[in-house]
Amino acid sequence: MHFPLWLFFALATLIFWGTTGVTQKLSTNAISTELSFLWFVLAFLPIALVIVLAVPLDWHLKMRVYCLAVVGGALNGLGALTSFKALESGGKASIVIPLCYLYPLVTIFLALLLLHEKITRAEIAGIVLALVGAILLSREALPEGSKD
Repeated sequence: MHFPLWLFFALATLIFWGTTGVTQKLSTNAISTELSFLWFVLAFLPIALVIVLAVPLDWHLKMRVYCLAVVGGALNGLGALTSFKALESGGKASIVIPLCYLYPLVTIFLALLLLHEKITRAEIAGIVLALVGAILLSREALPEGSKD
């Protein structure tokens, strides 16, 4: 059976991002969101350096492409920063990270609105199930003896 290369990278992403939720929670338990985020960002620098040194890159970008890449990076950074803050503010990693990783729902909405993409009934059902899952996941258990 052939194991496609894209599946390897998708599974690697799953492991990397799945593990990072725990490391982010542990770091924000010990240090501030801001300091944890700065170390998070600094960890990108060696990876970026390897890419610059090892991969031939075309640096001749159209301004629009450059701006989209910069805005995408800034939004990614702000998303990471706010996820750190959610964890530092007392959010449980087992709830915060799955809720944060529902971000594809925003992508779907924007793709429908801005790119005029179409979705099927099955995809709509998946969206509804993801939203129901998010609601159920975000419900905290009440303390013992509580009647609310």
